[in-house]
Amino acid sequence: MDALQDIDVLQEIRSKWDKLMPHLNERQRRLLAAAEARVLGYGGVALVAAASGLSRTTIYKALAELDEAPLPEGYARRPGGGRKRLHEEDPSLLAALEELIAPATRGHPQSPLRWTCKSTRQLAEALGQQGYLVAHRTVADLLRHLGYSLQANAKTIEGKQHPDRDAQFQYINRLTKRHLRQKLPAISVDAKKKELVGDYKNPGREWQPKGKPERVGTHDFPNPKVGKAIPYGVYDMGRNEGWVNVGRDHDTASFPVESIRRWWRVMGRKAYPDADSLLVCADAGGSNGYRLRLWKLELQQLADETGLKITVCHFPPGTSKWNKVEHRLFAHITMNWRGRPLVSHEVVVNLIGATTTKTGLKIKARLDTSIYPTKIKVPDEDIESVNLQPHSFHGEWNYTIRPRCD
Repeated sequence: MDALQDIDVLQEIRSKWDKLMPHLNERQRRLLAAAEARVLGYGGVALVAAASGLSRTTIYKALAELDEAPLPEGYARRPGGGRKRLHEEDPSLLAALEELIAPATRGHPQSPLRWTCKSTRQLAEALGQQGYLVAHRTVADLLRHLGYSLQANAKTIEGKQHPDRDAQFQYINRLTKRHLRQKLPAISVDAKKKELVGDYKNPGREWQPKGKPERVGTHDFPNPKVGKAIPYGVYDMGRNEGWVNVGRDHDTASFPVESIRRWWRVMGRKAYPDADSLLVCADAGGSNGYRLRLWKLELQQLADETGLKITVCHFPPGTSKWNKVEHRLFAHITMNWRGRPLVSHEVVVNLIGATTTKTGLKIKARLDTSIYPTKIKVPDEDIESVNLQPHSFHGEWNYTIRPRCD
């Protein structure tokens, strides 16, 4: 080729290269350059190198690659090609990293990160102090190579367990099945955590126009004039129905019994018109704890009013998460109002009442404006008047309160 022809060919290759280069990976670029040089023949390598910017050495190596078998799909180099990984060049790097992130029980007591957050940047800095020059992104890759991932704390340790814990679960299960088999009401009760009422952030997210989130206050200082919402739930295990009494005063022992009373008047009496017995499954502590005198005295008054024989079974201490009201009722309420500010007690009631599930859960909710005084003392003579019959198995947890007219 003469000089003019070389210039024309050079411009043609450069024009073609400029259009194709953004769409090709490293291997495709050098193979295209080699194929172009082979077609041009003598002097082709020099022309293609000038047009593409690739070195002649790279093009000569690519010419040899054209005669080799194709690479596996998705690969740009043959196995073993490219720069070795840092931990392959220095095997001690992984050991040094693992010593930094090991828990205190396994790690060295003098670990520089024992009492700090183990972020990838801090790990990279600590490795640098030991002579390992790595970027924080490389540290993240090395952690994944070691089998680590970001983990949150998991609530699995329940602390000291009562020796009859499982036996109490089985006892509650037997009584519940017996009541349901006899078409008698069996309810699970508990108080949900108190909720701030007002323009406060509520955990969770919901769909909103992009860039227009629901705006709430920057601080969660309770407004004493508005108070809090205290949802007390009653879950009917036989009918998959719930009742939530939303209080705004105090969660004393009178409040849960009043919640059960309102459930019975609105839902229970209609669903079980012939019932003479009610099973209540409750936690061991809180406003419905088994040690509270006022709880038992209030239940006695409820039994006298309704004529119901009320059997109460308390879950062992520290096992409230097994109470069905938690995951059959409260969990769905929390999901329904996620990301929604609870700006008023009426909003709380409406959001609870609108909660449904695919399994057919139905919930009714009402606002309870009653006042529930605190520090009420129950005299001995009043508690002695309660017609309470403890069961033979853990009578402090399992007991029946009969109407005093029986």
